[in-house]
Order: sequence, then C-alpha cells, then structure tokens
Amino acid sequence: MSEVHALESRLLTTGTERLSLLGKHADALMQGYTRDEVPLEALTDAALRKLLAARILWRPDEQSGVKLSPKVRDLIAEMLADETRRHVNAGVAETLELIRSLVQSYREARSRGEYWQQEQQLLRLRQEVDDLNGRFADAIDSLWQRLNSDFGFVSRLNDKIRENHRAQKQIERLLDGLTLIDFDELIELVGSDGTLRKLLISQLQQQLSQHYTSLREVQRRLTELMTRFRQQQSRSRLVAGMAAFLREHPGFVPGNYARRSEVPALVNRATSLTAAAAPALDRHRDTAVLSELVRQLPAPVQPPQAVEAAQPAEQQQESRVAARQQALKQDVERFYLAVVDEADASGVSALGYLHARDLDWQDEIWLFQVIAEYQSLPRSEQRAFRLHQEESQASSFNHVRLIHDVTLQLALPA
Repeated sequence: MSEVHALESRLLTTGTERLSLLGKHADALMQGYTRDEVPLEALTDAALRKLLAARILWRPDEQSGVKLSPKVRDLIAEMLADETRRHVNAGVAETLELIRSLVQSYREARSRGEYWQQEQQLLRLRQEVDDLNGRFADAIDSLWQRLNSDFGFVSRLNDKIRENHRAQKQIERLLDGLTLIDFDELIELVGSDGTLRKLLISQLQQQLSQHYTSLREVQRRLTELMTRFRQQQSRSRLVAGMAAFLREHPGFVPGNYARRSEVPALVNRATSLTAAAAPALDRHRDTAVLSELVRQLPAPVQPPQAVEAAQPAEQQQESRVAARQQALKQDVERFYLAVVDEADASGVSALGYLHARDLDWQDEIWLFQVIAEYQSLPRSEQRAFRLHQEESQASSFNHVRLIHDVTLQLALPA
C-alpha cells in the first residue's frame, strides 16, 4: 500500500507542476497555438527549459523554432471545440489525406489571389506536418521509455520475450506508418511551388530520416538487451543446476584431476605445445641435412625478370598528345585569322573551313575547340566576333540541344 500511495503522490505532484506551467505561461502557449511558433521573447530561459522538459513544447530541429507538442495542441483544440484542429484519428493515412486537401486549398487560394487565405492554409499545413512529425517522435520516445523501464527490469525470461514482442510490434507499426509517406506522390502534388517543396519534401524527408535512424537504434538496443539477458540466464541456470546437484549429493567432493592419468575431455582444454626449432649452421654434422632441405625447396614458377629487361617509363605518348593539342590550337587560330582577313558579313562556317582546308580533325573535336577558343578570349576581344551556333533539339522528349555547325563573323561597327 505504501508503494501505491508513493506512486499516487508522485503523479499528483507531477500533474500539478505540469498544470501550473500551462496556467503560468498560458499567453505564450495560446500565441503558439494561433501562430506557427511560440514567441520566445515572452519566456525566460528557465521557463523555456521547464516547458521543454515537461514535453509541453518541443523543437523539431536546431534550425526551427519552438512549437507546441501535438498532445498540447490537441488538448487546447478539444477545450476550445476547435474542430478544424482537433484530431479524431491520429492515423498517418488520415493525416496524409488532410495534407493533400490543404495543399489543394492552398493552390486554389494562390490562383485566386487570396493571400490571407493562402497564409492560413500554409499555417495549417505546417502545423499538420509538425503534428505528424511530433507523433512519430512521441512514439519513439515512448518506446525508449519502455526499454528503460518495463523491458529493462523484467526478471523472467517469458516476460522479457513478451516485452520484446510488444516493442517489435510497435516498431513495425511505426515503420508501416513511415512507409505510407510517398515522396514521389508529394513531389507531384506540390509541383514547382518552392515553399511547399521545402516543407513537404526537404524538411519532411530529413525528419523521417532521423526517425528511421532512431528506430534502427531502438532495434539494436532491443537485440543487445535480449542477448545480455540470455547470457545471464544461461549462467544462472548453470549455477542453479550445480546447486541442485550438490543438494542431491551432499557428500560430493571434486576429484584432483591433476593426479589422474586420464583427464576428462571437458577439463582437458589446453592446446598442445609446438617445440621451437632453428638450424645450427655451425654444426658440421647437420650440413648434409640442411643441403638436402635446400635442394627440396620448390623452384619458382616464373623465372625472375632480369634487370636489363625493365625499361624506364616512357613519356613519348604524353609528348605526342601535347603536340597534337598544340597543332589543333594553331589550326583554330588560323581559322580566326582567316575570318578577320575575309571580313565576310555572312560569316565563315567552321565545318566549311575544315573541309576546304582538308584538315585531319574530327568534326566534333574541331567545333569544340572553336567554341572553347572563343570562350577563352577576353571580353574586349569577344565583342569583335559574333558566334552563331546551328543547333536543334535532340527529340520532343529530350531538351538537349545538338550543335551541327558554328559560324564566326566579325562584329562590324554600325
């Protein structure tokens, strides 16, 4: 009875403290209910720490502000009979359906130019996303509380297995809920709206990644606890079995196994010793034995390579490539000089010049070098030329532009 009274007293004390915090900071909490975040200027550092420790407020991440916890927001909505924010069912599927509806309302308000209605829908959408994230965070925190209380202090193996089964089922339900969030669908739903993409894609995906990491850590902790308990259980069973044997045979005395000629296999666990040996080259009588051992050594499969066969690394290939690149650059510079000399108003085709001069360059390499040479010119010299690219789209489904030819002409003064 004393334990029951102690538990009831602790609950009354904790509940009174939580309700006092709600009443003492009611103004700031209601401002957080009507807005997206709780104003920090209305709270002291000590009050903020108490509200966070009491799980009345929570911070989704380090970059975001402080928000009301989902349970407190539901409590306020229930007391105010605010049907728009009260959650009848906390399922993930219903929340996702509500998010889809809010996104549609937001886009309709934006198309009609109703900015106030658009801001209201965006505020509700943020709160729904925060509530969804908060429910997952609360469930994972509740699972950690179970591991540190019920699961960690169960003394019987069957109770331990049942607690493990319950925890695994809760993890499976959380994973099933996370699986319902399809980001491909959300990407198609938000379209090109930057605000919605940041809220429903980048932030939500980062938060869900943290939830997945936490669940993996919980599963690792479950496995570690079960393994540790089974080790303890096996040792206790061994001790209990030995104690029962001694109770049945009170006169049992362990034998002196060191004096026995036949040691049981269970006790004889020592590995055999390997005698150390080394050749004695100064002993003439062992010379014949060592010579025979040397002759029996297997011959190498591949003969050793002679030093003269190895040649130094050649850099002729690199020099040939550099010379080839320099020749290409010089031909392109002659093409630019030809454009300046001709001063043709219609310009000079790069491929036409290549074929007319019968130069030994591929068309793609030649066009690439002509464009690269133009882009490497200073701004003042680029203004003296006009570069026109004859290009087309790859296909109706591929927006890549294919360059067929390049025409270079002088920019004649007007």
